[in-house]
Amino acid sequence: MDINDARSVMTVLALVSFVAICLWAYSSHARKGFDEAALLPFGEDDLPVPDKGRQTKEGNENG
Repeated sequence: MDINDARSVMTVLALVSFVAICLWAYSSHARKGFDEAALLPFGEDDLPVPDKGRQTKEGNENG
């Protein structure tokens, strides 16, 4: 087995892996999980971030 045979085998394995991932991604079994993941950014509350590290104009945090 020379290097060209190994390259051919790796190419075929990569193609088979790619096709398998595409079939899995577009299957109806995986659709439910993808739909839930797509809605995650919209499910969180928009809470303000506390300004603990910021300082006021006078130079201290207490004002």
